[in-house]
Amino acid sequence: MDKFVPDIYAQSIYRINYDKLKKNGIKLVIFDLDNTIAPVDIKVSSNETFDLMLKIKDMELKPIIMSNSKKERVLPFRNHLEIDSCYLSMKPLSKNYKKIMRIYDVKKEEIACVGDQLLTDILGANKMGMTSILVNPISKKDGKWTFLNRKLENIIIRILEKKDLFKKGKYYD
Repeated sequence: MDKFVPDIYAQSIYRINYDKLKKNGIKLVIFDLDNTIAPVDIKVSSNETFDLMLKIKDMELKPIIMSNSKKERVLPFRNHLEIDSCYLSMKPLSKNYKKIMRIYDVKKEEIACVGDQLLTDILGANKMGMTSILVNPISKKDGKWTFLNRKLENIIIRILEKKDLFKKGKYYD
């Protein structure tokens, strides 16, 4: 069950302490797309998200979108935010995490992964030994596969809460 416990739990991508991440040796920040950066039914990122990515880049951190969504879904966000991306990433499998490490010449300890799902984002990051950051989903609306993941996730959260390993709504960094 430890693989489902995030290292950091923040309300949203705007509440993460990026200065602290940088001080802790993070060089690259992987962001999930759907319900992390934008709701699933929105086709382009907000100006607020653009400004955040600009701030992150100004801090000399490298932001990247890593999504299980298709290319057509990811590209408008990548283009608007002017950051790199990895689509059809098959999280929580390790293949594309390793590819990102190789392309950007970073170690697992230098990567933080931000997402809204325990079963994909947090499990994938924790399996790789990267810093995992859970954020609340932006919207209650999910894709059909995510809907199934949420059912399993709710069971996992109840187990983690019983074991006093995680408490939904109790944020920490």
